[in-house]
Amino acid sequence: MNTNERESLYLLLWSLADKERLTMIGLMSDGQEHQIRPMAERMQILPLNASEHIQGLHHMGLLHLRMEGPRYFYRLNTDRIAQLKTYIGIIDTLPTVSEKVETDNDWIEALDFNPEDKKILRECTFNGYLLDTQMKEERWLVVLRWLVTKFEPGLRYTEKQVNAILSEVHGDYATMRRDLIDYGFMDRERGGVSYWLVAEEKAQK
Repeated sequence: MNTNERESLYLLLWSLADKERLTMIGLMSDGQEHQIRPMAERMQILPLNASEHIQGLHHMGLLHLRMEGPRYFYRLNTDRIAQLKTYIGIIDTLPTVSEKVETDNDWIEALDFNPEDKKILRECTFNGYLLDTQMKEERWLVVLRWLVTKFEPGLRYTEKQVNAILSEVHGDYATMRRDLIDYGFMDRERGGVSYWLVAEEKAQK
């Protein structure tokens, strides 16, 4: 098992270290698409809890997402499950000491950011995933500016769509969504009906 595989196995095991998430994986092994509320009712848990678990599983690539207007459908990513089973089969092997984890920072270099901000993103992310949502404000603002690039100017998004986009980066989409609003990068209608990007010059004031 090489270092990349061990890192991936660790993240997969971490995301599955919950009885309710393991139950979800079992229920979704039927190959069908599932929605959050019916899943919550089937498991006899709150829809909010079901949503958090599903977002976490989706974030780790264990679920596929299909959006149909305001409706979200999830199904098991069988390729990712097969990958996990393969990792488990070689869990007792050690990586080569000199081997390094491969990282892809091309997406950072493509951003229209200054060198210092790019350095911060390299330190705060791993292959496009945000490592933490708790950091100094100066660094967090750089992260928020990066998150903004995931949305299209002039388009309006539902809260579920915002959550889905942000959950591709980190499971704590609520913190990211809130701070995008609080720091003026995005705005929303009362009640969170829709979200949109704020003009760059306004957001920087």
